[in-house]
Amino acid sequence: MSHSTARARPLWPHGANMMLGAWLLSGPATLGYRSAALTASDLISGVLLLVLSTLALWSRRAWLSWPIAGVGIWLMSAPLIFWAPTAAAYNNGTLIGALVVAFAVLMPGTPGAKAETGPETPPGWSYNPSAWSHRAPIVALALAGFFISRYMAAFQLGHIETVWEPFFSPGTRRILESDVSKAFPVSDAGLGALSYLMDALAGLIGGARRWRTMPWMVVLFGLFIIPPGVVSIVLVILQPVAVGTWCTLCLIAAVAMLLMVPPALDEVIATGQLLLRNWRAGNGFWRTFWKGETTERMKDEGGSMKEGEAEAVASSFSLQPSSFRELASGMVIFAMPWHLWLSAAIGVWLMAAPEVLGMRGAAATSDYIAGALVVTFAVIAGAEPARILRYFNAAGGAWLLAAPFLLSGSTPAATWSNIFAGLALILLSLPRRKVKERYGGWERFIA
Repeated sequence: MSHSTARARPLWPHGANMMLGAWLLSGPATLGYRSAALTASDLISGVLLLVLSTLALWSRRAWLSWPIAGVGIWLMSAPLIFWAPTAAAYNNGTLIGALVVAFAVLMPGTPGAKAETGPETPPGWSYNPSAWSHRAPIVALALAGFFISRYMAAFQLGHIETVWEPFFSPGTRRILESDVSKAFPVSDAGLGALSYLMDALAGLIGGARRWRTMPWMVVLFGLFIIPPGVVSIVLVILQPVAVGTWCTLCLIAAVAMLLMVPPALDEVIATGQLLLRNWRAGNGFWRTFWKGETTERMKDEGGSMKEGEAEAVASSFSLQPSSFRELASGMVIFAMPWHLWLSAAIGVWLMAAPEVLGMRGAAATSDYIAGALVVTFAVIAGAEPARILRYFNAAGGAWLLAAPFLLSGSTPAATWSNIFAGLALILLSLPRRKVKERYGGWERFIA
């Protein structure tokens, strides 16, 4: 973005971050941090915010928003790194850090992102995977996961004495105090809360064309969601295997993370197609990755919006007729075909079967792992672009048919349960449905 373009960006967010910097300087003295390391961190962060925000306000250099956002990310991380001894210190760092990031790169518009008119929908697609209506469910799920994880982090950090557990008492307490949790150098629940908060912020960054104008952001967004989604499943599997119990809140947070994966996949696919298309055209992979692809350029040296651009930006926040379809595509759980719903239900049963049917040893571990994986593949395959993943459940069904005869610890009832579940999963993985949307050629990978 040119210097003249930067002048069109609003300046008040930098003033807001200056106020947040001043707040940080007064925080340790007024909130009683009881941590020298966290006090020093906030004082240094406050000074950096004042200096960087003043420079951004005076020079109007858009790139300064990124180091300011970096300070915000540090503020969200510091209470975990230094094991904030008080709730005030933890909450202050989390809230102020999130606000700093929001004021730095959300309110004024993302630095470096190219504002432009033109079609929002990727070539060959029937909807826009970067639409606000499509990203809204992801942000909502991320916030739900954040609040749940933040509550559990408060227990691990010693800010509250008890933790809620309605079904597996004292399962949540046992898991949060287990050797698995203590193996992390920081509160694992707090780390999860930070991950969810970053997901929510990343989901809000960029406009409705970010699949084209900010490929790096879409890839980063996918990395924020997809790998942590896999990790959440691993942690769910570890609950009964390593600790011997379940945690209701952990399960709810893991489900929220899992439901975020399907609607994030299509935006990553659209951006991948863009990068491949430009690479084949000789436009340079990394140039497109960092700078994006634009069909129009800023032509006004004064930095004002082109004719029609303001209307385009405004319309990206409004509900168009296609927005309701995009909103539905973001809520994959409501659009899953019936056979994937049944597959997910079988997965849930497999996770409960060891306790219900008295399984022990390797047979019980097999059902715990198989059940979690079946639910994972069923939910992700609920998104049309990932429909082919349902065949992994057919492989899981084949394993369930053999497991009772290969592993110890099964019971007659459990053997029949696995046989019926295995056959059902194989059969439920076979139905093929007509592809309803268009994905720019990705349809050939949807079986």
